[in-house]
Amino acid sequence: MEHVNIDALIPWLEQYGVFALFALLALGIIAFPVPEETLLVISGILMKNGSLKITETIIACLGGSVCGITASYLLGLKAGIYFFNRTGKWFGLTQKHLDKAHQWFERFGKWALFIGYFIPGVRHFTGFSAGMSRLEFKEFTLFAYSGALVWVSSFLSLGYFFGDYGLSFFHHLGKGDQTTIFIIVLLTLTYLVYAFTKKRKSTVN
Repeated sequence: MEHVNIDALIPWLEQYGVFALFALLALGIIAFPVPEETLLVISGILMKNGSLKITETIIACLGGSVCGITASYLLGLKAGIYFFNRTGKWFGLTQKHLDKAHQWFERFGKWALFIGYFIPGVRHFTGFSAGMSRLEFKEFTLFAYSGALVWVSSFLSLGYFFGDYGLSFFHHLGKGDQTTIFIIVLLTLTYLVYAFTKKRKSTVN
């Protein structure tokens, strides 16, 4: 994973809060060099200790992700390869990245929009590729927005429930370790469902 100065990032998030999260996640999905997962995990930690409000943070993270991938989809739909050839180099995006996203679409179809969030180097292109492929907007929103919800929930939960241990484990992953990332998501969601069910039972009793 890309090295991020955590000590500098946390005070910055505490100062600018949900507005910064919204903007950074939107830009990160479009393809700006933003450490999205790290932001989400740290935001989960800050939600736990009360530095960020839970509801506002979730809305900001989900809203930023949705806006980012929608903008990417519209760029692919309206400008397509022309936009990529003219501006891709500014963001470090290459033909190899575009080919990888197309391969995912050929392999998984519309599910690539959902799964792509969890794959470094793919999520920045799934929306763009969907637009270039002229995927209907209602189908795009179904898979892209549900994927954003799971992605945001997973990494926020990783920080919220596991704190610094989750962040440390996340940053010891090898770049592009797709299998491990999926395992993290599965374990986090399992723990989240368990914790919610346990809390609900205790409330009823």
